[in-house]
Amino acid sequence: MIQLRTMLNVADNTGARIIQCFHIMVGSRRRYGQLGDVIVATVKEAEPRRIVKTHDVVRAVIIRQRQNFRRKDGSYICFDENAAVILEGKSKEPKGSRILGPVPREIREKGFEKIAALAEELI
Repeated sequence: MIQLRTMLNVADNTGARIIQCFHIMVGSRRRYGQLGDVIVATVKEAEPRRIVKTHDVVRAVIIRQRQNFRRKDGSYICFDENAAVILEGKSKEPKGSRILGPVPREIREKGFEKIAALAEELI
């Protein structure tokens, strides 16, 4: 359950560490985002001399959320943190070349095959 002004960790190697959500791209008046939703965010904290700089506006996909997420089989999945992966422009391709931490299967089902392929672990 990611809403406006939510701070998320970045789970790739683009150089951004923390981003802040300010728009959820699914629907016109959608209040909350969940796993697999694309958001628009600004970079609040970044490493120096990397691809992404502080104050950049980026598109990202949510790959982990603290709120319980109900799967189609009736089970629930939740994580210890809210995390996202920064996307390249308006495509579904990640900007970084590595994805850190576990990624749920729902990401592949929503069309982010490259992110699922780069992930260390699919849950």
